[in-house]
Amino acid sequence: MERNDQKVTFGGNPVTLLGDAARPGNIAPDFTVMDSDMKPVKLSDFNGKIKVLSVAPSIDTPVCANQTRTFNKEATKMNDNIAVLSISVDLPFALKRFCAAEGIDNVEALSDHKDVDFGTKYGFLIEEMRLLARGIVVIDKDNTIKYVEYVPEIGEEPNYQKALEEVRKLV
Repeated sequence: MERNDQKVTFGGNPVTLLGDAARPGNIAPDFTVMDSDMKPVKLSDFNGKIKVLSVAPSIDTPVCANQTRTFNKEATKMNDNIAVLSISVDLPFALKRFCAAEGIDNVEALSDHKDVDFGTKYGFLIEEMRLLARGIVVIDKDNTIKYVEYVPEIGEEPNYQKALEEVRKLV
């Protein structure tokens, strides 16, 4: 499997990202993940919308939980032509529990646990842990990748403002 050339650390230690790196200007590959009811969801299900992919290792960590809460809050300010998808390798059951407990209703929490299809197609899969690295991908209505952030240290939060600026340019 291809290795992503992004330099990412977890707790200060380098990790290996598998898959092709997502790059602005590339067409976004379709992928299949599962929703919290274990039903398959594809990127192509959101064709015609701007897509914000909020990628995180596990919803059960403080930084990931805050990332999801932040995008849920920001999504209330967005129009219906924008889909915010939170993707991790958490089990669908954990995503459902977290969203219910936290009142997450503007973000679609999706699990890449089964096939890590998203993680490998976008270069976010951490070889050493079978988790996803933290980051954000913004995709326009025509499925062109417009913005990508691989957070250099997985324990840190992404640059929300820069990603949201990119989204505003597309509206």
